[in-house]
Amino acid sequence: MRFEQIKAPDHAMYNTALALYRISFPPHEQREALSQADILGDEAYHFTLLYDGAVFVGLVLYWETESLIYIEHFCILPQMRNQKYGQQALDLLKQTGKTLVLEIDPPVNDIAIHRKGFYERNGFVENPYPHVHPPYHRQNAGHPLVIMSCPAAIGQAEYLGFKDFLDHHIMAGVFDGERK
Repeated sequence: MRFEQIKAPDHAMYNTALALYRISFPPHEQREALSQADILGDEAYHFTLLYDGAVFVGLVLYWETESLIYIEHFCILPQMRNQKYGQQALDLLKQTGKTLVLEIDPPVNDIAIHRKGFYERNGFVENPYPHVHPPYHRQNAGHPLVIMSCPAAIGQAEYLGFKDFLDHHIMAGVFDGERK
């Protein structure tokens, strides 16, 4: 498994990657096109392609600070699932030694329960903090999600630091043309 970062929308694989992104997440969980292109230049953002040799298998879109990695979006091509690519990608991120943080839908249906189980098998634990992810689109409201972290639960101060980074950096200018 290897990572390849995209830093500009003219990258040869950008549109292929966006096609996977679009089929993997519901519209309310996706950034608008201009927002996604705009953040590619942010040093903290990693729009990362996942490869098995020369074969594109998925994406991990994450933000990195001195102490944590926030996985904003993570997906494997449907035909490549159940081949341990997700586990391999997470293992590479774990090698940074930083706390990994991500959000999942509350485990109230089979898909969400399965997703939570996948992350738990890969060392993530659920955190107790009530959490609402801000909206990606003006017409939407935020949506409640469950915070998971690896290798252990995070303290309240660490959660509040993450939430501040999410609200004031990651989501800054999320609506097209507003990033400062």
